Amino acid sequence: MLGTDVVDILGAAGHQVRAVDLPELDITSPEQVAAEVRDVDVVLNCAAYTAVDNAETNEGLSFTINAVGPQLLARAARVAGARMIQISTDYVFDGAASEPYAADAPIAPRSAYGRTKAAGEWAVRAETQDFLILRTAWLYGEHGPNFPKTMAKFAAERDELTVVDDQVGQPTWTRDVADLALRLVQAQAPAGTYHATSGGKCSWFDFARAVMVTAGHSPEKIKPTTSAAFVRPAPRPAWSVLAHDQLEAIHVAPIGPWEERWAEAGAAVLGV
Repeated sequence: MLGTDVVDILGAAGHQVRAVDLPELDITSPEQVAAEVRDVDVVLNCAAYTAVDNAETNEGLSFTINAVGPQLLARAARVAGARMIQISTDYVFDGAASEPYAADAPIAPRSAYGRTKAAGEWAVRAETQDFLILRTAWLYGEHGPNFPKTMAKFAAERDELTVVDDQVGQPTWTRDVADLALRLVQAQAPAGTYHATSGGKCSWFDFARAVMVTAGHSPEKIKPTTSAAFVRPAPRPAWSVLAHDQLEAIHVAPIGPWEERWAEAGAAVLGV
């Protein structure tokens, strides 16, 4: 979902983009990574183990993909003189805050997925000084499965849907993440950690109601419920609101408010 939009955004901006995935490139192979990265200016890693619940019982595999892979990519980028961009996540935080998390706030992941993504951040910082870590969350896009597509599908099949109202975050369009990565490179942004999420905040319930409007259904189809009613193997952060102070400090505009971005993206994402 993200990788496809990254290729499109960078290509449209006139950059030469070499997109690789399995089986052409295994990011956990030092030899393959070194050979692939030797002649590039920027490495942007969209690969990740993102099956949050499965990671609880497959933490070793998740660590290999989310930490060892970024370590090898960052090492190869350093050798090649390339800038390393690592995509990270709100799951590195504990979700217990009530104010937006600053980029330099202490991390305290509560899930295997969060732990392995945090390890990936550490690995990148340890391997190279020329890095950008972009934390994002609640991603949706035209390519691949995501929450809005799932809600629209279920709405066409059911009279009523229940969605949690006690998890708060920032729905974020993958094209906006790709655009922000490009703008940071163009601005020669200082190495560091930045938050690549939309502005504002809402609950999954709020977002689902907005999706219903775009999909041509009544928002009243969506009924609120609590996380306690949907117990899952991995804990979900109750608060996934990320601050954008680091972007503003270097005069790079953050992504706009989530409502405005969804208004622009929604029809394409849902295919309506």
